[in-house]
Amino acid sequence: MGEYDRDFSVWLEKAIEDPDLTEELLSIQGNEDEIMDRFYRELAFGTGGLRGVIGAGENRMNIYTVRRATQGLADYLNAKCSAPSVAISFDSRIKSDLFAKEAARVLAGNGIRVHIFDTLQPTPVLSFAVRYFKCDGGLMLTASHNPAKYNGYKCYGADGCQMTDFDAGEVTKFISKVRIFDDVKLADFSSELISHMGSDVLEAFYDAIMARRVYPGICAESGLKLVYTPLNGTGNVPVREILSRLGLNDVTVVKEQEMPDGNFPTVPYPNPEIPDVFVIGKELAASVDADMILATDPDCDRLGIAVRDSDGSYKLMTGNEVGCLLLNYVLEGRTEMGTLPKDPVAVTTIVSSEMSGPIADKYGCEVRRVLTGFKYIGEQIGFLEAEGHEERFVFGFEESYGYMAGGYVRDKDGVVASMLICEAAAYYKSKGLTLLEQMQKLYDEFGAYRDKLINTVFEGAAGMTAMAELMASIRREPPTSFGPLNIVSFADYKNKVKTNLIDGSKQELTLPSSNVLAFVLEDGSDIIIRPSGTEPKIKVYILARAETVAEADEKVVKLTEAAKILLK
Repeated sequence: MGEYDRDFSVWLEKAIEDPDLTEELLSIQGNEDEIMDRFYRELAFGTGGLRGVIGAGENRMNIYTVRRATQGLADYLNAKCSAPSVAISFDSRIKSDLFAKEAARVLAGNGIRVHIFDTLQPTPVLSFAVRYFKCDGGLMLTASHNPAKYNGYKCYGADGCQMTDFDAGEVTKFISKVRIFDDVKLADFSSELISHMGSDVLEAFYDAIMARRVYPGICAESGLKLVYTPLNGTGNVPVREILSRLGLNDVTVVKEQEMPDGNFPTVPYPNPEIPDVFVIGKELAASVDADMILATDPDCDRLGIAVRDSDGSYKLMTGNEVGCLLLNYVLEGRTEMGTLPKDPVAVTTIVSSEMSGPIADKYGCEVRRVLTGFKYIGEQIGFLEAEGHEERFVFGFEESYGYMAGGYVRDKDGVVASMLICEAAAYYKSKGLTLLEQMQKLYDEFGAYRDKLINTVFEGAAGMTAMAELMASIRREPPTSFGPLNIVSFADYKNKVKTNLIDGSKQELTLPSSNVLAFVLEDGSDIIIRPSGTEPKIKVYILARAETVAEADEKVVKLTEAAKILLK
């Protein structure tokens, strides 16, 4: 008998409520490798909640792992709060609606009030709903931009931010005490503790977004032509609604990617960071002579764009470019309109472009840099709110195509990002500029900051071990150069120390401990290495600086080659 055959037998006997799971288990019977992959570990609960491949077993997303995690969450909330409540939403992914209902049943079975949407809604709407109903937590059933075989759920605190490291650790302790088939309390979905959220929530959400306009009315006068794809996800209704309210009526939707479909049939995975998702949209945009293409991911917390260039082609802009472009637009526009608050604050992450610094300095705006993850950006809004000055927050972004404006949500928001990028396009169009031309103006003014992300995937149990060993080896013996450039400082965020390699001095880092290694090169470029928090991969961020775009791009190529050697 194999090491995991006992677990397999228990699941075959007891996991009978979803026939898909029984069929899958029978199909792998006797296959030790397939069995091990499903049972070698429990699906980890982290700061992002759960995320994994849909299927049978403890290392998969299914109704039983969702129930167990939610039972742990319920125990945590009942121990912490008096009469807790939770908001729940879901996206278009396979079984997202089923998992949302099962989570609601568990919460209600534990006496917790549930506010749930009866139709799919984006992540930012869920974050908004948590605050709207003054809930103690929230659940968003989604795997964001992962391939179709994945699902998961994001857990939120009462502030509308994704759960903190500490709280996730506390929930994990409660989950560890739950026997997956024996200890879960379930109510009927018809329970009086489960109520459905209505249109009032969405109207309040739309109003909050429209309040973030910089130049009200500018879009209606612009003649802007758009192509939009929701990538078969949740953005279809809210993004189109906001565009309509802006007066943008020349919007063509990519039909093949319009309606919700968790199989995402037209793309390898529905991530607006990759060129593949724009292939159909570019053909459509060329046929209707569109100015710009917008793409939001399945849970509509990320936005990617492609802008028509002077030769008629459509050029993708990176997350850092859009973030810096929007930061400049918000600061420039609100200064011109007299709506910029005193002592404005923008927030970005340590892996995002440092071009935000000189842009913000021009307008007297403070930039705060936090660890990767929008919960840390949302946390900064909370600090300002506690001081009575939430209005000081003007914009937040991270390189992975996430943007936020205003404190009405505490997570990245593809809906408000769609509004702001269209406003920016209309504003610069009124000055005779495309977004690409405006970006070049920023490069000319502040210097060229170019970037690239390298992903190295580690699959299965052996991959997780290899990831940990690679990070440990780089930490033990950090490189002294990348290609032709020497390293001048090395920051180990896990051990919270930054070492100056020129004079050997050390500085304590104030950010929370995190498994991140950051290198500053002699020319001011940066290399940052960290394992993904949601996927089995190591990410390397190449952030190059130079006087011109061509020079910066050349550096990116050389630094990428050096980084790949390090990862071997």
